[in-house]
Amino acid sequence: MTAQSLLIRLCVIACLLSGSASARELTYIDEALNPARLQGSGKLTWWGFHVYDATFYRGANLNSPEFALDLRYQRSLNGNAIANRTSDEMKKLGVPEAQAQNWGKQLATFLPNVEPGQNITAIYTPKQGTTFYFEGKPLAQIPGSDFSKAFFGIWLDPKTSAPKLREQLLGQNCPPPLFQEACN
Repeated sequence: MTAQSLLIRLCVIACLLSGSASARELTYIDEALNPARLQGSGKLTWWGFHVYDATFYRGANLNSPEFALDLRYQRSLNGNAIANRTSDEMKKLGVPEAQAQNWGKQLATFLPNVEPGQNITAIYTPKQGTTFYFEGKPLAQIPGSDFSKAFFGIWLDPKTSAPKLREQLLGQNCPPPLFQEACN
């Protein structure tokens, strides 16, 4: 067991003992990634406002195709606004406008309004696509790798509008295989 894996397991145990919300978060991510391994984290600021903290998890094997992105919001946001912003970011990455709008409408049907401290998590598994969670409870699932690549590309694609956050999430490691990016 690596030191990083041991540290994550200790954090999970500490959170379980404290009964905090992040224990719930780490438990379901850990179960999906079997076990989860923290790859990186950072924060998104927009016009000087702290919008959310992002944490990126991979499976125990960095070549594993499964991964998770957890966004812990620091501001109150409307679910429809989150869906619209997601659609806009997908378009910036080259997703055709009609497709980005369709996915945005689909997201708007289930993304909740968020308050500071609440989290939305997206977990990608190749056979299922992307499963969304709110505060550790399943919200919805969107099948297929096309949506997943567009959605997670907002943070992980080299053309992201938040390159500093991408760097923090990936750390010294490569993006997941879904992105088929050449990596040293």
